[in-house]
Amino acid sequence: MHGSWLGGAALLTAAAAAVILVTFLVQKPALTLNRKLWLFVGIGVLPGLSAVASTVTGMEATTQREFCGSCHVMASHYVDSSSVQSQSLAARHSRNPFFGKQSCYVCHADYGMYGYPVTKAGGLRHVYLYYFGGYHQMSASEADQKIHLVKQYDNLNCRQCHTTTAADWRRIPDHQSMRAELESNRVSCASAGCHGFAHPFNKLAQARTGPSRGAP
Repeated sequence: MHGSWLGGAALLTAAAAAVILVTFLVQKPALTLNRKLWLFVGIGVLPGLSAVASTVTGMEATTQREFCGSCHVMASHYVDSSSVQSQSLAARHSRNPFFGKQSCYVCHADYGMYGYPVTKAGGLRHVYLYYFGGYHQMSASEADQKIHLVKQYDNLNCRQCHTTTAADWRRIPDHQSMRAELESNRVSCASAGCHGFAHPFNKLAQARTGPSRGAP
């Protein structure tokens, strides 16, 4: 919700700044102290507010699942995660009412004090690869086969919600016996022997069962 009113605020402040500047350019009044203050508002304050509001709105939009699915190379992942029939980890988490609309970001973001800016800075790499790394020319099926994660998925992302201190987690014998392996990422939570692959397009899953396009 705050994204919508911030977007409106960005437009209003930009429009107000434009009115001040256009009025000054048309009338060309003498530069009294009062008019200098109005120019300061029109050149500095209002454009600054507009820039901040529009940046926050844009950054918030990039956390939405629809934004992630807007690239054609991610279409199959988006369709699967949006399917009410799919039982993949991605689809089940996307049906969570608390963060389902932001499930891609929540599950793939780098957590920590600087998680948000680090994640967004890493996203610039995706933009570069899409336009200059050949992704833009790939078909969706080709992308499923050729595009790989740049690094191993960290179990810490799962443990932000599925904490290892909760009673429901500790009562599972496999969790307790493999705790060291899970904490060191030697064993992935999202693997065939544990909770299953997050997406039906996982390369290991395809190697075992053959290519799958997932639920429609």
